[in-house]
Amino acid sequence: MSTWLVTGCSTGLGRAVAEAVLGAGHNAVVTARDPAKVSDLAEAAPERALAVTLDVTKPDQVASAVDRADKRFGGVDVLVNNAGYGYRAAVEEGNDSEVRNLFETHFFGTVAMIKAVLPGMRARRSGAIVNISSIGAQVTPVGSGYYAAAKAAMEGMSGSLRGELAPLGISVTVVEPGAFRTDFAGRSLVQSATIIDDYANTAGRRRKENDTMHGNQTGDPAKAGAAIIAAVEAPEPPGFLLLGPDALAIYRYVTEQRANEIAAWEDLTSGTDFER
Repeated sequence: MSTWLVTGCSTGLGRAVAEAVLGAGHNAVVTARDPAKVSDLAEAAPERALAVTLDVTKPDQVASAVDRADKRFGGVDVLVNNAGYGYRAAVEEGNDSEVRNLFETHFFGTVAMIKAVLPGMRARRSGAIVNISSIGAQVTPVGSGYYAAAKAAMEGMSGSLRGELAPLGISVTVVEPGAFRTDFAGRSLVQSATIIDDYANTAGRRRKENDTMHGNQTGDPAKAGAAIIAAVEAPEPPGFLLLGPDALAIYRYVTEQRANEIAAWEDLTSGTDFER
């Protein structure tokens, strides 16, 4: 039995991971900005679940969540950084304060959680950190530039972190899900108030009022939760994990297109050294 701390458990993928963790017989610290939204998870398994108030942008709540996990279960074995939300706007339309809030949650909140659990993991020389990213970090869809940037920042940090922690017995896994049937494209999606008509046929097509994705995603969150557990419990957890056949197809397409462009510009790329 291990103890998992999952951020953003009120709905969606975070809730699915928490349910899978409890279903597998593990302990779970289930968190949300409003703990009433996860109280049912704690009530369903009172001996193994702890509901905690957590806004990852508030340092006192981050520290308190980890402290309560330590006191109740003796430490956090697995941290799942899932808290987050979508943000859509053409880059020019993005509101500065909204963009900063996005990064505070997705990047700086993730870093704060990692720093809070690492002293205990390092002392035990064991642990796992799972950072939920998005296939959007690869495909960078129009209208999602800031969201893709926040996730790309998380992924860059995670790669370095993996190398730093591997000798200490702690794994780091970045998960890039495709489209799963959650509230991500509905209630959890924020968009800029500014609308510039010149972007109507690009970013504008992906605004809430024009998007038909919500409720039609093919991904099953319960299967995603089970897959994350399987990855963490593998003898050698992956550093990078795609979830969903759509994510796999998109990733392969993006890497193929990138390889083709690299090849097309290879001569220019290779011609920048001093002459010998």
